[in-house]
Amino acid sequence: MKKILVTGSNGQLGSCIKIKSKEQKTLDFVFLDSKGLDVTNSKQIDEVFSNNNFDYCINCAAYTAVDQAEDESDIAYNINTLGAKNLAEASKKYKVTLIHVSTDFVFNGQAQVAYKETDITNPLGVYGSTKLEGEKEIQSKLSEYYIIRTSWLYSEFKNNFLKTMLNLASKMDALGVVNDQFGSPTNANDLSEAILKIIISEKKEYGLYHFSNLGETTWYEFAKAIFDLTNTNIKLTPISTEQYKTKALRPKYSVLDKTKIIKTFDLKILNWEKSLKKHFNKL
Repeated sequence: MKKILVTGSNGQLGSCIKIKSKEQKTLDFVFLDSKGLDVTNSKQIDEVFSNNNFDYCINCAAYTAVDQAEDESDIAYNINTLGAKNLAEASKKYKVTLIHVSTDFVFNGQAQVAYKETDITNPLGVYGSTKLEGEKEIQSKLSEYYIIRTSWLYSEFKNNFLKTMLNLASKMDALGVVNDQFGSPTNANDLSEAILKIIISEKKEYGLYHFSNLGETTWYEFAKAIFDLTNTNIKLTPISTEQYKTKALRPKYSVLDKTKIIKTFDLKILNWEKSLKKHFNKL
């Protein structure tokens, strides 16, 4: 039976993996949140790894507050870059396969077609920069790793765009949402399922991959779909990025090309609209 460590287990993705893990009879999971395992503490990581015979480590620990990261660059660096480095070093020492989750924010958003794994990275802010540096730390230290970039993650857990929209709609009669940024919403339950399929497949096809739900949309159209599916009555207005100033710049276009992960692991990925509908049906 394979033993799997999941860091950042109380976050959005970690919580989804926890749910999915109950369906797995051939995998043994250890879930640790930031209190149980601080990824910025290399001594603590070494202690946890030395006391367990892990086969895999799924790193869900991340600093994801995009705007806040501009003011808290040290904290973002410690979690996103140093944390990845520490886990990579422990994984190498104890012969553990590291699965690390990264982001579409490593790109500047100036592309007009979906980003491939081989495309040039050029993050616009601290969050994307610290995540990219985390990727580089892993790549420089390990040969047996999976880095999975994802985008626009949502679920029933923690803070995300979907929950923010429903929360705002419960307090407001009208809402303006950006309609000139393009991406692919990703159901965190679908991503967690894909990660577990990679482990179960036992394919040693290590490297960098992109995963999100299929199709592309804007934040406005994503919000509209959320309100339509929940029969939420609110006046929704499309606005431009210029009309909605944020501390951190966002990629204008960050759709990810999933061809590599689909072909390598024979994945069936749902269109974002179908997955969103499935999400609400499940709830």
